[in-house]
Amino acid sequence: LTASLATAEAGVWGNLRRRLSFEKVATYSPGSQVTDHCAIDRDQRAIEVELARKTNEAWENAQQIYLQGGNSKSYALITLSEPLRSNVAKGTSVTGKNADGNEVAGKMYDTTSSGAVNVKVQYATTDVQDSYVQCQVGALVGEDINLSGCFADGENTINIGGEVYTYTYTAATENKNGRTIAGFSTQLEDKLKNGPGAPYADFEYFRKYYGTSDYADQWVNAAFEGGRTSFTNGNADFSQYGMEGREQIIKKGTAYMNVWMYTLREFEDALDDCKRGCINCNDDPVHAWDEGVCFYSGSLEGQDGAPSGYLLHQLADKRSLDFKTGGPDGTDVDGQSKLNYDLMDEFALGNYQLQSGNCPSARKTKERIAQLMYIPMIQGSIRYAYKVDKLQGGEKEKAEGAAFAAAVLPRVHAANSDAASKIYNNLRVGASSTNHQEVKEAFESVYSQLGLTCADIGGLWNEATNSYYPGMGPCTDASTTKVVTETNSTLAIALGTTFGVLFAVALIAILYMRSREKQGAPVFKAGELEFKTEGGEEEADFN
Repeated sequence: LTASLATAEAGVWGNLRRRLSFEKVATYSPGSQVTDHCAIDRDQRAIEVELARKTNEAWENAQQIYLQGGNSKSYALITLSEPLRSNVAKGTSVTGKNADGNEVAGKMYDTTSSGAVNVKVQYATTDVQDSYVQCQVGALVGEDINLSGCFADGENTINIGGEVYTYTYTAATENKNGRTIAGFSTQLEDKLKNGPGAPYADFEYFRKYYGTSDYADQWVNAAFEGGRTSFTNGNADFSQYGMEGREQIIKKGTAYMNVWMYTLREFEDALDDCKRGCINCNDDPVHAWDEGVCFYSGSLEGQDGAPSGYLLHQLADKRSLDFKTGGPDGTDVDGQSKLNYDLMDEFALGNYQLQSGNCPSARKTKERIAQLMYIPMIQGSIRYAYKVDKLQGGEKEKAEGAAFAAAVLPRVHAANSDAASKIYNNLRVGASSTNHQEVKEAFESVYSQLGLTCADIGGLWNEATNSYYPGMGPCTDASTTKVVTETNSTLAIALGTTFGVLFAVALIAILYMRSREKQGAPVFKAGELEFKTEGGEEEADFN
């Protein structure tokens, strides 16, 4: 038995050592290679760079990067000079040369039938984030394009599973990407609405509220085109905004709507694949879980989570500065957000639970992660409601408020439709006025249903005055107020009862003494008090 346990333990720790050998993702230790997944934030950065140029050409570039990608899951679409001689399975090894004659490794993107001449080859990726892949093209522009690790242009040879073929392709136009920010929304119908674990609670909040699975993609494309959405709830007419407002709608929509939901999708995928009680058969769930962490953090946060990024990790840190929720205790105005400390703990816990086959506990961890991920969206909504209402915010601030609200309204609506209506009417695109207190109170009314507390959200902090903005301090949780009130009430009753008893006893004593006096037999007689003076006379002892 001892030998068996030792062998099992060695196997477990061997697996853990193998899985902990990858570079960290913003302090999280993945159990699989996810450098290519983490790189999706480079698409977000490229989109934001083009949007900031505010020209029609640049915006067309931004939209194509959104739709086609450029940095994640790169593959070459090549044309063979003769048909495939046999069926080739997905993942089959492929090798070729780049323009300098150096070897380029890849694998078949998908299973391809004998006789095919158009073949997709996915480029191999490494464990090192800074050099994870050397062919980045897609819809990228300018210096973002990297052809150094792409297959050579023109007519060359390639080895597919041991068979040599001649091929042709154009590197600048036929290197594509299989993972895009647009796809994070357009694929939700299949992956979540019809997924093996459906219905998925958070996705259903959004699908039912907006009336469609690809709500995020519709939101972003409508903003690109300056059009309007056609949702069941939460519609927006972006023709009311110029490029300044639409820029905010787009870049916040891609990160906080597209990427946000797909992050949760990966955690759900991990749980769908989790095998209960099995230690050595949950590599796939761990990989899916790692992907979710990558989509939350991105690659540009680095291994320590300190550098600036473009996705949800960076948003959490930014909003914590605005709401004084930084640091491990959530009371600082600098450093990493308490939210990111908490989420990284939850991510690590979920990873361990999946590795150990503790699927029910991993699901509870996922549910807590989902609750926490709404925090920056609430903070952003409250912040921009105040800016528009009290700080003369213009189109930019109004658009930011609308974008943050769109990313959380479905969850609020599921808790309380009246609260959601108040938030939407104050922050929607084209709102005639904004009452920041009404927005704040509407959110606060549903914190308990969202699994959040007033301390999680904090208060809107004014760095210049080193205090909260007027009326924008943290609220007090109803449960806390109830406990304090009940405690005070109990204390008041106890004290009231005690003093009441003492008063009654004193009253009875007084009445008794008066009764004795009337009977000529007082309780105390003057001669009974002894006094002693320095000359030997009696003195009263009041010690």
